[in-house]
Amino acid sequence: MKVRFTSGRVRVRLDDLEVAALGRGESLTAHVAWPGGGWVLTLGPVSDGVAGEGGALTVGLRARLPELLEDAREGVTLPGPPRVDVEKDYGPQHA
Repeated sequence: MKVRFTSGRVRVRLDDLEVAALGRGESLTAHVAWPGGGWVLTLGPVSDGVAGEGGALTVGLRARLPELLEDAREGVTLPGPPRVDVEKDYGPQHA
């Protein structure tokens, strides 16, 4: 999972194995810790909406997961705040 933060927006790029894991009902988590803090981003296939507290952001994809799993779809957007774009990033390593 690749995560990019910009002002008011989070962009998440997933490979095919990560999208398949969401389809199986598995959550995905990215985290970075440092002394005295850190942040965590969790994509959840069984919850909805965007919720954050402290350094943790949870993105619930349940309502949007069927769209994300469609072969023709490149991704989905959740309005937030912050706005979260979840995109497929299928590279040649998994094609």
